[in-house]
Amino acid sequence: MTTSPSPPSRLDRLREQSGHLIGTYGLLALTALLFLVFSLALPRTFPTHDNVSSILSTQSIPAILALGATLPIVTGKFDLSIGYGLGLAHVMVMQLVVNDGWPWPLACLAVILGGTVVGVLNGVIVEFGRIDSFIATLGTGSMLYAVTGWITGGARIVPSPQGLPTAFTDLYDSTFLGLPVPAFYVLALAVLLWLLLERLPLGRYLYVIGSNPRAAELVGIPTRRYSIYAFAGSGLIVGFAGVLLAAQQQIGNPSVGLDYLLPAFVGALLGSTAIKPGRPNAMGTLVAVAVLAVGLAGIGQLGAQFWVTPLFNGATLLLAVGLAGYSARRRLRTGATPAPESLSPTAPTGDSSPGNPP
Repeated sequence: MTTSPSPPSRLDRLREQSGHLIGTYGLLALTALLFLVFSLALPRTFPTHDNVSSILSTQSIPAILALGATLPIVTGKFDLSIGYGLGLAHVMVMQLVVNDGWPWPLACLAVILGGTVVGVLNGVIVEFGRIDSFIATLGTGSMLYAVTGWITGGARIVPSPQGLPTAFTDLYDSTFLGLPVPAFYVLALAVLLWLLLERLPLGRYLYVIGSNPRAAELVGIPTRRYSIYAFAGSGLIVGFAGVLLAAQQQIGNPSVGLDYLLPAFVGALLGSTAIKPGRPNAMGTLVAVAVLAVGLAGIGQLGAQFWVTPLFNGATLLLAVGLAGYSARRRLRTGATPAPESLSPTAPTGDSSPGNPP
């Protein structure tokens, strides 16, 4: 005679609910806690409008790049070319505007479209070449770095004494409602990706591909096509970040993009442990970038040495990977994986996204 399992006790339910709340909002609470701690330690410099504006401005490009890295990660793949692509994109903007005399809007549009093309090529190589995304994008990234060196000759692109057009530099330098405009770019991009991933069938299919590619194929989802879409979206975002980097630095530096690669992946991977624990998501990435921004700003104002920043980023990356793996395993244990038949492209698209089975 078999006995049915006993229902969970009230204490078990309380533990489950508290674990869910910590997983969902833990990073957000940590951001507030870090801000409070540094404000108490540095009352004259940290909790000020100028400092907040500086954090929002300097961390806008890493945040945009982290959101770009999130898209391929949703499908279970990595795009390691984003740092190299960022370097090439901002150099190309400077090359077209300074050396070739292009109007800056046309140059920016060409670079963003070029970034999209690079993303498509990454996706084609990964999907049709059947090459692991880690290796494939590392190879294409090295080629992008070579193109950057070929264009610049290893030297910086410096504008004329008249400088760059004011309208172009205002893309980064201007303010809105008393805050830097780049912060609103980040917010708008995060909301756009949230809508794409959480509210549209395209996002649902991307999540299915990332969680179980074989099941996605069985229900008729064209996995190759949607994976290429994810890489293309990442490339487009990288191109946009390159435009902002050119407007920020106002000089073409062929090696600057690599500095953004690690922070971008730290933000994207750490973001998969927040808001929607166990899966990459735009709002989680935004919260993760906020944690990193406040932490780096605080330790910088406390007088930390230059090597503390890469140490912080590296340690946080290891922590992010560990927490992301734990969140994914916990999500599987709680039975949050949807049945494949509920994810068929012909099925109703109400609220049957991965993690929210009907």
